[in-house]
Amino acid sequence: MNPVYLDYNATTPIDPRVAEAMLPYIYKHFGNPSSGHLFGRNANDGVNAARRQVSELLECHSDELIFTSGGTESNNYAIKGALAANRSRGNHMITSAVEHPAIIEVCKFLETQGYRVTYLPVDEYGMVDPGQVEEAITPQTTLISIMHANNEVGTIEPIEAIAEVAHRHGALLHADCAQSVGKIPVLVDELGVDLLSIAGHKLYAPKGIGALYVRRGVALEKQMHGAGHEGDWRAGTENVIHMAALGQACELIHHHLPDYQRHMAEMRDRLEAGLQGTFGNIRINGHPSKRLPNTSSVSFKRVEANTVLAGMVNLAASAGAACHSDRVEVSSVLEAMGVPLEYAMGTLRFSVGRYTTAEEIDRAVAEVARVVIPHLQAAASVG
Repeated sequence: MNPVYLDYNATTPIDPRVAEAMLPYIYKHFGNPSSGHLFGRNANDGVNAARRQVSELLECHSDELIFTSGGTESNNYAIKGALAANRSRGNHMITSAVEHPAIIEVCKFLETQGYRVTYLPVDEYGMVDPGQVEEAITPQTTLISIMHANNEVGTIEPIEAIAEVAHRHGALLHADCAQSVGKIPVLVDELGVDLLSIAGHKLYAPKGIGALYVRRGVALEKQMHGAGHEGDWRAGTENVIHMAALGQACELIHHHLPDYQRHMAEMRDRLEAGLQGTFGNIRINGHPSKRLPNTSSVSFKRVEANTVLAGMVNLAASAGAACHSDRVEVSSVLEAMGVPLEYAMGTLRFSVGRYTTAEEIDRAVAEVARVVIPHLQAAASVG
């Protein structure tokens, strides 16, 4: 049997319909979109169509989208670009302690450049308190960046409430939506965001493509200089093949999200029910209801997650901690949530997708039991 893939939050396979949308731009419409001849116009039509498909999903204007190389570039552009463009007003930004490294590492770099960053704590569910956002704002705060949904535990943050706080104080709000697009509705006006990041490989498009939403009127300092591509926002000849893929992926979500969402929730719930029925005393991390429909962060007491993963040859998942001979490295997310070390060290993240089947879930539960039960017995034998 093929191994069961339950690591969709890390990356997704390319949907066959997305792959099919790429083919014309591989074999036929190979022209440079900036060229004025027929070959260039055909390629440019593909770029415009993809931009329209993404904008329809987000319910924004097509000229508010910049295609990027992925979520990391989108996050870098949003934060660095917004802060630089507003440097005369202030040098302070706010983020949370549970952000992806594509946010945290940007913030750490900016602190070496004279910017001040406030890292907000979260509660036991990994959720940011909008009241603490308001308390952290100063007259120098120009940007707030809070992820829409956490990649490790799936908690959905109160972006709408944070947006209200931000705008009342004249600050911009950026949301990293790499994990939420394709799993829950993501509409720019409902969220109230000024900037929003997308990563194609999280929603069944290829790696190497993403998008940044920039609300009309928001100023960014360019990060890529050259010819005036992407409405003079980002230089570089357009990656038409991957843009077409991202557009098609967004169109599929636009038309089928309720079905995708329902299926993922059913598979996740089946997985958690199977694990609880097998083990009983597991800990499920993240908010009990305000959580992505596909994500399950499960902690086994006094078990080393990496050791378990190494033994699960028939199941792909990810770990929340790395255990070394002299220390245990717990993820910053679990640490910020206050998950006890004896549970954090045994945390596995399972993330299902649109192709996950009930049969695969049952096989996954059996594989977890095969590997984890001996570890639990060994831990019990030593007290």
